[in-house]
Amino acid sequence: MALQIYNTMTRSKEQFVPQEPGKVKMYVCGPTVYGYMHIGNARPIIVFDMVRNYLEQLGNEVRYVTNFTDVDDKLIRKAEEMNTTVAEVAETFIAAYREDLEGLGVKPATLNPRVTESMELIIGFIKELEEKGYAYESGGDVYYRTSKFEDYGKLSRQNLDELQFGIRVEVDSRKEKPEDFVLWKAAKPGEVHWSSPWGDGRPGWHIECSAMAREFLGDTIDIHGGGQDLQFPHHECECAQTEALTGKPLSNYWMHNGFINIGDEKMSKSLGNGWLVKDIRERFKAGAIRYFMLSTHYRNPLNFSEESMTSAEKSVERIALAESNVKHRLELAADGAQGEVNSEINDKLSAIVANFHARMQDDFNTPDAITAMFDWVSLANHTLANNEAAPADFAALLQAFGEMNAVLRLTPELEEEIASEEVERLIAERVEARKNKNWSRSDEIRDELGRLGILLEDTPQGMRWRRK
Repeated sequence: MALQIYNTMTRSKEQFVPQEPGKVKMYVCGPTVYGYMHIGNARPIIVFDMVRNYLEQLGNEVRYVTNFTDVDDKLIRKAEEMNTTVAEVAETFIAAYREDLEGLGVKPATLNPRVTESMELIIGFIKELEEKGYAYESGGDVYYRTSKFEDYGKLSRQNLDELQFGIRVEVDSRKEKPEDFVLWKAAKPGEVHWSSPWGDGRPGWHIECSAMAREFLGDTIDIHGGGQDLQFPHHECECAQTEALTGKPLSNYWMHNGFINIGDEKMSKSLGNGWLVKDIRERFKAGAIRYFMLSTHYRNPLNFSEESMTSAEKSVERIALAESNVKHRLELAADGAQGEVNSEINDKLSAIVANFHARMQDDFNTPDAITAMFDWVSLANHTLANNEAAPADFAALLQAFGEMNAVLRLTPELEEEIASEEVERLIAERVEARKNKNWSRSDEIRDELGRLGILLEDTPQGMRWRRK
C-alpha cells in the first residue's frame, strides 16, 4: 500500500513521497487569537492531528508547525473592547486555545511560532521581495506586485481578470493593481507597532505564514494544510510570496478541509450561528467531537447539530464499552496473555486492520476507517461471548484496537478509576441486595448511582462500573 493524498494544487490524488525519507515537514495555518475557538476552527485542528498521527504510525518523524497570529486588526479591536493590551488579549486566548486543544484530544504542535516574536524574519522577507521587484512601498504601506508573479491564481484557480474588485479584493488608490495585497501596514496613531525600513507598522496577514514556514521548515515543505476558505486569498498569496523569493514550490502537497454548516447554512460569525468549542466540551467528551469530525471525509462539507453530536456520543460509547470489556477480560487472566491466538480471530483481526490502513491510505478516508473499527467491535463482542476464548485472543484484540485508535483517538487510554467512598458503599449495598434477590432495592441503587454519573454493567464475570 502507498499513501495517496488529494493535492489541491493539481486537483488529483497523488502518492505521498516526502522530500526526505522518514521525515515529514507540515505547516498548518493557526488561529488569530482574539476570541474563543468555534467548531469551525476545530475541524482543521482535528483533521490535521489525525493526518499527523497516521504519518507517524507509518514510521515518519513529523515536524508539525502551526502559527499564532497574535497581532492584527481583530486583536487591536478586541483590546479596545476589553480595555487592555493586544499582548494581554493574545495571552488570554492562546491559553484558551491550548485548553480546547487538550479537550479535543489533540497533541500539541512541534512548534507554535508567533507573529510578534518573528518580526525580524518577516521584515527581512519583505525586504528581499522589494529587492527582487515583487514589493513596493506606497504611503507607508508595502504591497505585493501580483502582476510580476505570472502564476498568481494557480492554487485557487482564480481568474484575476474576472475578480469582482471591491468585493473579492480591497480597492485602494495606493495600489498599482486592485489585486495587489498588503505586506506591511503603516501604524495608525496609538496602535501597537514595530520599526521597519518603511516606517512604524505591522505585518499584513499573508506574509507571516510565508516567513515562518520558510524559517522553521525550509524553502519547500511537504504538506501545507488549512480550511477550504484559506485557498484564496491566504494560501494563494503565500504561494506568490514564497515562490517569488525562492524560485521553488512552497509546498509539494496542499490539503484543505471542507466547511462546517449549521442547519445546512455555512457557519459564520456574521450570521451568529457559531458554536464555541468550550461550550460543546461541557456537554460532550473529546471522543464524541472527534468522531463527529472524522465520520465525514475531511474534504466534504459537514453539518453540525446537537442531534449529530448525540449520535456520535452513542457510537463512541459502543466502541469504548467493547474496548473496556476486552481489557477487563484480559485483566481477569492471572497469568496474562497465555495461550495462542485463535487462528480464526487472528485472520479476522488481520483483515480488519488491513482494511483500516487501506482506507486511511486512500486520502485519509476516516469514515470507512471508522467502519473498520466497528468491525472490530463486532468481533470483540463475539469473542467476549465465548467463555472458552483465551487471554491471548483478548490481547490480540487490544493490540489491533490500539493501532487503529492511535490514529483516530476516539477513546482515551483506559485508566483504572477509583470510586469515592459513597460510590463504593452503594455498589457494595447493591451487590448484597442482588444476593438477597431484593431487586427493587437493586434498581433503586442503580438509579442513584446513575444520578452520580456512574454506569453499572452486570457481566458474566461480575458487576463492573464506569463513569458516564
